[in-house]
Amino acid sequence: MKLTKTHIEELYKFTRKHYVYFYDVQSELVDHLANDIEEIWVTQQHLSFQEARDKSFKKFGIFGFMDVIEAKQKQMNKRYWKIILRFAKEWFSIPKIVVTISIFLAFFMLLQIQYSEYIFLATLLILIILEMRIVYKVRKLHKEKVVKKDKIFLLESLIGDTKNGNTGLTFMNLFNIIHLTNFNFSALHIYWVLVISIVLTLLCILFYVSNYVIPQRAEELLEETYPEYKLSKSL
Repeated sequence: MKLTKTHIEELYKFTRKHYVYFYDVQSELVDHLANDIEEIWVTQQHLSFQEARDKSFKKFGIFGFMDVIEAKQKQMNKRYWKIILRFAKEWFSIPKIVVTISIFLAFFMLLQIQYSEYIFLATLLILIILEMRIVYKVRKLHKEKVVKKDKIFLLESLIGDTKNGNTGLTFMNLFNIIHLTNFNFSALHIYWVLVISIVLTLLCILFYVSNYVIPQRAEELLEETYPEYKLSKSL
C-alpha cells in the first residue's frame, strides 16, 4: 500500500498538531512517517492509516517530536551563527575595515573623556530602542504568517527573530551594569580601554549584521538553504 496525497496532507496537519510549526522540520518528519507507515503496511495490511500513523508516532517516545525539533534547532543555530560570522568577516576587509577602525577609534577616544559613561549609556539606550522596534515589526509579520498558515522555515524564524534580541540583551546588561555601579571609564587603565573598545566594536558589527544585513539578504539565504523555498513561494 502507498500513501496518497491526502494522507501526506494529513501527516502535515498531524505534525502541526504536535507543535511542529516549521515547514522544513515538518517535511522531514512527514517523509520519515510516510516511509515508516508504508513499511508497517507491508506486514500489517489490516491497519488503517490512522492506526499505522499512531504506531509510527509511538516510536518517537513519550516526548513525541520534541527531541527532533530540539536537534534541528541546534543544527540551524550553528548554521545561523556561521552566516553571521560570514557577513561579519566582511567588516575586516577593504573597504569596510576603514569603518571598523573608525568605530574602534571613536570608542577608544570617547571612553577616555570625563563623564563618558553618560554618553555611553545614551548610546546603549538608543541601540536598545532600535532593536526593540525591529523585533516588534518582525514578530508582527511572523504572527501574520502564522494566522495565514503560510509556510515558515526554521532559518526564516531565526532570521526574523534577529536572534531575538541577543545583541539587545547584551546592551541591556551593559546598561544596567554601568548604571548601577556608577562605572567610570575615564579612570580605567589604557589597556582596559583598549579591550573594551574592541569588544564594543565587535558588538556594533554583530548588531548591524544581525539586525540589518542578514534580514535584507533573507530571501537569498533561504533559497540557498532550502531548495524548496523558492518553489513554495511560486505555489
